[in-house]
Amino acid sequence: MSDEKPTRRDILRPLHLLGIALACGVFAAVVTLVSTGAFTARVNTAIANGSYEGLTPIGLGLVVGGAAFIVTLLILAMLILVVDPADVTKTVDRPVLYDDAAADEPDADAPGRSASSS
Repeated sequence: MSDEKPTRRDILRPLHLLGIALACGVFAAVVTLVSTGAFTARVNTAIANGSYEGLTPIGLGLVVGGAAFIVTLLILAMLILVVDPADVTKTVDRPVLYDDAAADEPDADAPGRSASSS
């Protein structure tokens, strides 16, 4: 095991991911609150009188914001798992999705080239 201390950037990376997920959750909650009319007098009067049926806009905003936070956090965690830390410092000099063998030999079926000319 190496004696290198982790950099400050490596230590704070999980906090950055939580911040991104929190921002997405807050954005989804605000959009839900605005679209359900949580700031209108008609909805607030109905909630105060007890005649509002169903989940209140604030409750719905909390549910949607929480779901967006969790989904964003899970997606970011899965994307982080895809990255190999050893490959982060390598330079990419060829298309990533090509096989190594396909990059070495030219394609015989390429347009503009007949099989008899090779």
